[in-house]
Parts: sequence; structure tokens; C-alpha cells
Amino acid sequence: MMMPPTGLETPPVPSARTLATTTVLALAVAIVIVVAVVLPAEYGRDPLGTGRVLGLTRRSAPLPPPVPVARPAGGERMAPVQQGPAGIYPARFKVDATQFVLEPYQFVEYKYHLEKGAAMVYSWKGTAAVIHDFHGEADGTTESPVSYEKKDTDEESGAFTAPFSGIHGWYWENPGGEAITITITSAGFYTSAVEFRPDRTRHPHDLSDPAASQGAPGK
Repeated sequence: MMMPPTGLETPPVPSARTLATTTVLALAVAIVIVVAVVLPAEYGRDPLGTGRVLGLTRRSAPLPPPVPVARPAGGERMAPVQQGPAGIYPARFKVDATQFVLEPYQFVEYKYHLEKGAAMVYSWKGTAAVIHDFHGEADGTTESPVSYEKKDTDEESGAFTAPFSGIHGWYWENPGGEAITITITSAGFYTSAVEFRPDRTRHPHDLSDPAASQGAPGK
């Protein structure tokens, strides 16, 4: 006499071969994740190149030493005092024009120091599209940079007002096999400019005073 189904039938036990295959596949996936993601993000090792593509190697790099902040003569902070729609500063604005050559898969960061509320205008152009991240780091912080814009492009122009006191600027990376030249010009109420190179060194750039170079008014 047949017993009616109870609905609680025991599922078949996987064979030893199935268990072994599943285990091997899971182990292979785990190894790929470690090599492709964990090593670049946590240890800066990127044997497959996936860390560079995914932007993970930058996270694992130690933060560079704090950038010394240049102050105007007299020690004033270059923060604006609002008088209606006008922001009044204690010193003249600066101008800057510089150029970088990025070899294949190389990157560079270039940042200005601005006080909270200080403004600048900028325009940069590359000879080809680059990986681009416009971001800022607050003074004295050890937290990750705050990204304002992140996209692949070959040029951009804009105006920027610093949301906090710190260094603000760009990360450019060459994603291809040919050298790319980046040219940037800017003007603003910044007090210093620093270049961060792939070897994790930092190099200050000189800034120009347009009023001083042109001489006194009327001459």
C-alpha cells in the first residue's frame, strides 16, 4: 500500500564529485576577488591591472604629508568678507599656468590651497581624454577626499568656491598607451599650488601676481 506524499521529502544529498567541484569553483572565485580587488585596494599591489582600472590603487596609497599653507604678507587668511554680493579679500588674487606630460598609465594630482569661501576660475585641456577626478581635502583631515566631479574627459572650464579650507584640485590619469599633455590655467584667491607625483612626492609650484607683473596702474 502506497503512502501519500507528506511534502517533507528529503532532498538528494550532493555527490562527492559535485561537492568537490563546487568547492573548487568557490575557491577560484575567492582567489580572483583577492587578486583583482583586495590586493590593489588594501596593499597597493595590482598584478592584473584591475586596481588601476577600478580606481582602487589610489585608495591604498598612504596620504602625503600635510601641505604647508602659504599666507599673504602679514599673516592674513585669504578668506572673503562678504559685503552684499561682493567678497572682499585681504590680498590680490594669483594666476597660474602649468603643463603636465602623462606617460602611458601615469597619473598626477595638482591642487590649490583655498580658505573656506575663497573662489577661483580655471580651464584645463588634454591632448586626449583622461580619467579625471576634481576633489578636495580639508586641512588637518585624514579622511578620504571629497569628490566634486568624476568623469573621463579631455577638457573642462569652470568656477569654484571652496566649501571648506584645504587643498582642492584634480587627479588626472592617462588610461592609454600614448603620452597625454595636460595644460591648465587658473586665477583665484589661492595661496599655494602643489603637484603630487606618482612616486608620492609633492612639489610646490610658483604662482604669479598679475598686478605686480604689469606694474603700477597708468604706467
